[in-house]
Amino acid sequence: MNVAKVRRPIIPPTPPRAPEGMPFLRRVAVIRKNMIATWAQRAYEEDVIQGRFFLHNSFILNRPDSIRHILLTNYENYTRTPAGIRMLRPVLGEGLLIAEGQPWRHQRRTLAPAFTPHATANLVPHMTAVLDETIAELKTKTSEVLNLREIMQRMTLEIAGRTMFSFGMDKHGAALRNFVMEYGQRLGRPYFLDMLLPVSWPSPMDFARARFRKRWTAFVATLIAERRAAGKKEGAPPRDLFDLMDEARDPETGKGFSDAQLVDEVATMILAGHETTATALSWALYLLALDPETQEEVASETRGEHLDSITDIDRQKFTRAVIEETMRLYPPAFLIARAALDKDNAAGVEIEKGDIIMIAPWLLHRHEKLWDQPNAFIPKRFMSATPPDRFAYLPFGAGPRVCIGAPFAQAESVLALARLIGEFRVELVDTGPVIPVGVVTTQPDHPPMFRITPR
Repeated sequence: MNVAKVRRPIIPPTPPRAPEGMPFLRRVAVIRKNMIATWAQRAYEEDVIQGRFFLHNSFILNRPDSIRHILLTNYENYTRTPAGIRMLRPVLGEGLLIAEGQPWRHQRRTLAPAFTPHATANLVPHMTAVLDETIAELKTKTSEVLNLREIMQRMTLEIAGRTMFSFGMDKHGAALRNFVMEYGQRLGRPYFLDMLLPVSWPSPMDFARARFRKRWTAFVATLIAERRAAGKKEGAPPRDLFDLMDEARDPETGKGFSDAQLVDEVATMILAGHETTATALSWALYLLALDPETQEEVASETRGEHLDSITDIDRQKFTRAVIEETMRLYPPAFLIARAALDKDNAAGVEIEKGDIIMIAPWLLHRHEKLWDQPNAFIPKRFMSATPPDRFAYLPFGAGPRVCIGAPFAQAESVLALARLIGEFRVELVDTGPVIPVGVVTTQPDHPPMFRITPR
């Protein structure tokens, strides 16, 4: 994709490329700290990287036609890896993100009406109310040095709480953030035996994860109980995601969710929704602080806009392009790993049963054959008449398992960035490099500190 070179674009910092032939045990050790740092230069240049993972072949796929086959054409032949299941099940249970086969189809059909564009539009007032409060608070902090990543996490958590339950997270927000931090910093990192043992054999860390899950599901059940106690007037329209999910029925079977299933679905939506959006927003603010000219273009587009409906949000074309380019450079989900259930041919790639397939948005989005200036921040590439190949740009995945909440997340991200940059000029206090770390999501190695000034 050719991009007009109007001025020299910024190239944000990244981890150094791994050396070729990194020893296996060294690679396993680095994976625990930063998966992104395990990929060598050729992973950014070649279509297919073949290796070995214990007793099976492994493939990194950077070819859109092969990726299309894995994620769309023959997606039922591919399941999560044992390590992936170990990392996700304690926090997501058997929710939509981790379910397979018939349980997944039932969940997807049942949840689909809650995530239509119309349903998302009805939730925008919850988003704008939280943004109003966040902006009012930030106006009192213009003389301070700020951790905007932490503020984005609190803001998106508040949006998640209100869109899900119609109540704020003042009472439960700190506990929820503690759960997220506890899991991400210790239990959500893969250990050697997590990758070696089949899921049916518990690894040493699985016992700690099981204890975490017991506390976590009890906490989510408490949130649900409080929301149910608040009730809803008979015959009143749904006021939040919980109403939609609680009342949802599979259009084929008429079956709804049990209480246990509802806990897992609520946990999935809150966690997947707030953390990934906060990550994308914090990276977008970092990039705009590095690139003041682009920041001014966002502010100019937003000036005079009310931004309180989906129609208003859809008019922010350049701001949307900034979000899309941010998620290209820093995809919240940096790796999609699958295990083959049977042999297959993925557009010329011969795959055997048990082989491990890795589709890494981090690599794909920076691949030198697929993108012009792949490491540069150029939002206008997403305003080109020639969009990127659907299977070369995967911030929300693709195929039947594409993120069901993508329209919601996109609307929230564009709205939040437009409002924040419309109100404040954002500058970095420290100029040291912020290095992306791939663990659970694509996180900064340290939170950069900012200063904001009113426009």
